[in-house]
Amino acid sequence: MSSINGLDPDKKMGAEEDSVERLDQEPRTVRPPLVYSSPKAFGQSFAARWKSLWTRPFVLSLLAGQLVSLCITCTNVTTTELVSRGWTLSTTQGFFLYFTLFIVYTPYTIYQYGFKGWGKVVLRDGWKYFLLAACDVEGNFLVIKAYQYTDLLSCMLLDAWAIPVCLFVSWVYMRTKYHWTQLLGVFICIGGLGLLVASDEITQKGWEAVSRAKGDGFMIAGATLYGITNASEEFLVRKRPLYEVVGQLGMWGFIINGVQSSALEWKGMTEVPWTGDIIGLLMAFTSAMLILYTVAPLLYRMASSAYFNLSLLSSDFYGLLFGLFLYHYRPYWLYFISFAIIICGLITYFWHSTPEEQGILDPKAPSYVERRRGGPANTVIDQEQGTLPTLSRENATDH
Repeated sequence: MSSINGLDPDKKMGAEEDSVERLDQEPRTVRPPLVYSSPKAFGQSFAARWKSLWTRPFVLSLLAGQLVSLCITCTNVTTTELVSRGWTLSTTQGFFLYFTLFIVYTPYTIYQYGFKGWGKVVLRDGWKYFLLAACDVEGNFLVIKAYQYTDLLSCMLLDAWAIPVCLFVSWVYMRTKYHWTQLLGVFICIGGLGLLVASDEITQKGWEAVSRAKGDGFMIAGATLYGITNASEEFLVRKRPLYEVVGQLGMWGFIINGVQSSALEWKGMTEVPWTGDIIGLLMAFTSAMLILYTVAPLLYRMASSAYFNLSLLSSDFYGLLFGLFLYHYRPYWLYFISFAIIICGLITYFWHSTPEEQGILDPKAPSYVERRRGGPANTVIDQEQGTLPTLSRENATDH
């Protein structure tokens, strides 16, 4: 007797059992094992493990991490130049970013879902994106405020607080279990940050703290919101199309930032200069942030939000490169060592597990949306995923 779909029930059950068995027997890691039987065997196995690191997803993750780090440096440089020219509207400065994200990604979301589908996303899931945008806007606001009160040393050290917060929130959302080599990679990167801080202290790049307690409080609060935002966005982009998540972040951020800037800085908008160089710097700042907010969710998918935060630790090294040309800094030798240590930490983070195994990746349009293009709502977004690896169904570090 045949089943409705034409497959014999016994054969169908056997096929399902074979499929389950293959999944259960799927190796947790694709890294070659290290052999300790002899020095020669260890050297050969170590070389094989090292060679297995340099896959296309890993190289893309490494390069994407340095790109977002470079973007952060560009935003710091443009902000410094704006302040030096008397333009100090920190909240208004972010308004242009969220507006750009909104006008770039929301029309494409509407193109994919239709106005009705987009409206359903706003009504049913808008609260999630509202909270995400609120954390992002206020995180940016608090960190900028912190720089006005505390010194550079405190800012650099406390900003790293976003890393453990991101690791914890990722565990809460996705029950991520980190292998000890990943934690080692985190400590190595933080060690590189320590050398960067020492370099800045030796070269006297800091400034006097106006109110250290207030500034440190702002920085801790801002770094906490950064960690929550990064992990939350990773959780969302692994389940939803990128254009939906970034478009909603831009829309709600545009609204929240607009209300806040009009309430706090409406008078300053009429007093600050709006010259050609100011507008050019604002455009450069917005462009760098647009690249960062576009590449970051892709990095969340290829690697993780924790890896994103670790990659940002190298931004001070790129700041040195900008300073060589703009401010005539003298390169200090510790900068190069610290940058090399951070890169080693990023490599160590994937020494045991691969980028593809950092979490489940299954972005789909909401089930209540009938997509205009690409078939039913529950199909994978092929347009986005054509160049990205498919992740395993379990976290690779779940041992």
